[in-house]
Amino acid sequence: MSDNDQISGRQIAAARALAGIAQTDLATSASISVPTLRRMEASEGPASGLPNNVAAVRRALEAAGVVFVDENGEGPGVRLRKAR
Repeated sequence: MSDNDQISGRQIAAARALAGIAQTDLATSASISVPTLRRMEASEGPASGLPNNVAAVRRALEAAGVVFVDENGEGPGVRLRKAR
């Protein structure tokens, strides 16, 4: 998924759960507040919030091993990179 593609609130919530990261820890890693993260995760469609905040959350999740999967007709998704 390219950096210009928007991620959804559901992708953020799924990615966080898949990586086993608490909301407080992800918010800290992304330098945003927990309420801001909660609003993003509750979004229907593209994650709500300032673009720089959404990008910070995405970077934090990617650093934790999450890969955001493009929409391919079956819907967007997330997965974890294999450990090397």
